[in-house]
Amino acid sequence: MALTRNAAETIAIETLTWLVGNEDLLPVFLGSTGASAADMRSAVDNPDFLGSVLDFIMMDDAWVIACCDAQRIPYERLAEARMGLPGGEQRHWT
Repeated sequence: MALTRNAAETIAIETLTWLVGNEDLLPVFLGSTGASAADMRSAVDNPDFLGSVLDFIMMDDAWVIACCDAQRIPYERLAEARMGLPGGEQRHWT
């Protein structure tokens, strides 16, 4: 399913909101990206940053399941949203 850029950004912002509320996972994100809470607040409307949030969550199936269950969206929706943001295009190597 192809998502519009606006729909992809909305899902990414909702995912970021979920991440901020996750006391166990947020420090992992901040530590792995070097971002601060202030950086996150200023980058919330940056599609590249939103893509990095989705990339981070999609690193672990358990995180995807928890995030999608909390948002009541299908598990594949995060990947679909990622494809709608800069850098998320599918690459074809053939």
